[in-house]
Amino acid sequence: MFNRLNTVLPILFCLMGSSVVFGQRDKYLLHVHRTLDSILIHIKKDNIDTSKIHSMSSISYLFVQAEQYKEADSFARAALTESEKINYKKGSAFALYSLGYVDEWHANYKEAISCFSKSIDLYISMGDSNQLAPILKGLGDVYIRQGNYPLALEMEFKALPLFEKYNDEIGYTGNLLSIGNIYAEQQDYGNALQYYNKVLKVDTTNNGGMDISYVIGNIGDIYQMQKKFPEAVRYTNKALKLFKANGNKEGEIDAIDNLGTVCFQQADYSGALENYMQGLSISKEIGSKELIADNFIYIGKTYEKQKKFTDALNYTNQGLAIAKQIEQPTGMRDGEQILATIYENMHDIPQAYLHYKAYMTIHDTLENDDNTGKLTRQEMTLEYEKKQAMDKAEQEKKDAIARAEDKKQKMLTAFTAIIAIAVSIFAIVIFFSLRTTRNQKRIIEEQKKLVDERNKNITDSINYAQRIQDAILPPINFIKHSFPESFLLYKPKDIVAGDFYWMERTGDTILIAAADCTGHGVPGALVSVVCSNALNRTVKEFHIVEPGKILDKVRELVLETFEKSEANVQDGMDISLCCINTKTNAIQWSGAYNSLWYIQNGEIYEVAADKQPIGKIDKPQPFHTHSLHLQKGDTLYLLTDGYADQFGGPKGKKFKYKHLQDVLLANAAKSLEEQKNILQNTLEEWKGNLEQVDDILVIGIKI
Repeated sequence: MFNRLNTVLPILFCLMGSSVVFGQRDKYLLHVHRTLDSILIHIKKDNIDTSKIHSMSSISYLFVQAEQYKEADSFARAALTESEKINYKKGSAFALYSLGYVDEWHANYKEAISCFSKSIDLYISMGDSNQLAPILKGLGDVYIRQGNYPLALEMEFKALPLFEKYNDEIGYTGNLLSIGNIYAEQQDYGNALQYYNKVLKVDTTNNGGMDISYVIGNIGDIYQMQKKFPEAVRYTNKALKLFKANGNKEGEIDAIDNLGTVCFQQADYSGALENYMQGLSISKEIGSKELIADNFIYIGKTYEKQKKFTDALNYTNQGLAIAKQIEQPTGMRDGEQILATIYENMHDIPQAYLHYKAYMTIHDTLENDDNTGKLTRQEMTLEYEKKQAMDKAEQEKKDAIARAEDKKQKMLTAFTAIIAIAVSIFAIVIFFSLRTTRNQKRIIEEQKKLVDERNKNITDSINYAQRIQDAILPPINFIKHSFPESFLLYKPKDIVAGDFYWMERTGDTILIAAADCTGHGVPGALVSVVCSNALNRTVKEFHIVEPGKILDKVRELVLETFEKSEANVQDGMDISLCCINTKTNAIQWSGAYNSLWYIQNGEIYEVAADKQPIGKIDKPQPFHTHSLHLQKGDTLYLLTDGYADQFGGPKGKKFKYKHLQDVLLANAAKSLEEQKNILQNTLEEWKGNLEQVDDILVIGIKI
């Protein structure tokens, strides 16, 4: 019977192996089902021994290669159970290896790590390093999927010399490909392309082009991320053709999704949806939770761009739920970010803030500097270990030289001992004179440490406050959507700012403002929160849209807030507030100390603001509303005083408003984006080595 079994299995493995390599999965399955019944009959009739355990494990591994994971799981678990009955370590190790790939496919990452790790431990305990390379690579691939790039790189680099040692060309190229993928995920495109090109230089004829397919697809990914769209499409279509020829569904999905992303980045949202929907269909067909989650999120993001928020929420929430279920951090990060954007566009600020906060938490975990540093250290350490192995042949020569030097070293040691005694005597002499100095130094160091800790706590708090302040500012894409020809120059003096910009849309009316609260830094930021809230309440709660009346109501609300304090708070804000009707281009404006500028027919004009702030003053007057008659092509400028008050130039003087008007007028014919760049460069040249004295805010809008 065993002679028959040993005759059948090699033929079966050969047929299955060649079919899988060339991607002919239908042909492979035909060979499996024709011969599997006879193998099972022999397994059932006789007691399980090591030959049959290897047969089951090998069949399981072939099912893994063919992506038939249900069958692979069944055979691997049977092999593991029988191996453990007879304490057969080699059988258990190989079965655990197959189970690791099964769990990885089903996105059971914790179980996959456990299976791979146990398999590695068993092979090491047997002193068998021949099987370690593919298992280490499998473990590294799981860490890649989890976003744990330092551990992923460590495993992949440990596998690399083993693939070389055993001349495993296919494993070696797959290993190089995974390392390239890690660098690509870290946006280190130079190193990524370096490793992809290493794959292309290796002879992969025995691999049927599978690694070449992936590396060509990944090069397409990099060109897509670099926005080199023609190259991205060319490489991705080439990879897609190879994936289809090889029957590689997972690679096919990656290529289709990449084509969708190219369409998305060029604002071809219909084309993007068509590709993402196709990717989702194939992902469901093969049952990959990770790819299903990715495609749901891609589709949600595309619907968000089309302003189809109901569909966007539906698909994004489905993708986020699966990403959380399989603990996929990149999917959770992207899902939370898209939900924050959707709710922001729906003006549901509380929900937008909650999802933005969740996004930042995951983003900080994935993108912190520590992970990037670990990647570099891992590679340096592993390269050093490889160099040690290469230098081993020269060690005997070094040992001989060391023995020749030993006698000389003994003499040197004796001389050193004499010097040490002299130094000790000298140290005793000066010890007492240094004691006081040491105590003083220790006290100073302790105080410095305490100050550093307090400064760090303060800085961390201010950085978090910056996130909160950023959340209340309208997003740049919201402003650009409403005013395609516009710019925003916003440069806080400190981490948080007293200057802020504000925007609200009511029907055909858009309200936009540039505001300067008392002070800058943390005090100014606190006042800005109060004033921004007052603006929101005035428009949304009291339904006031006339600029002068808005400022009257905002002053009332700000004073009401500060009057609750027992202290005499004199803070407030200066503001330039504009109301634009998008249908008629009718413009109304009102200002508190901050004027409005506009350029018309090659001339710059100023509409003077009321000489009173939003805050507590004697004899307050109602704010005036000015109606402007502007033409298409005229440009409005709303600004605070920070730019004009900046010191610099050859004499260290203020820039001044007249100088700023001259700059704007001289560049009025240029696009708004060019004007912004000119203002930035002019400011930096004027400031030179001097520090920024105040928050800076300038908004430009072309009618």
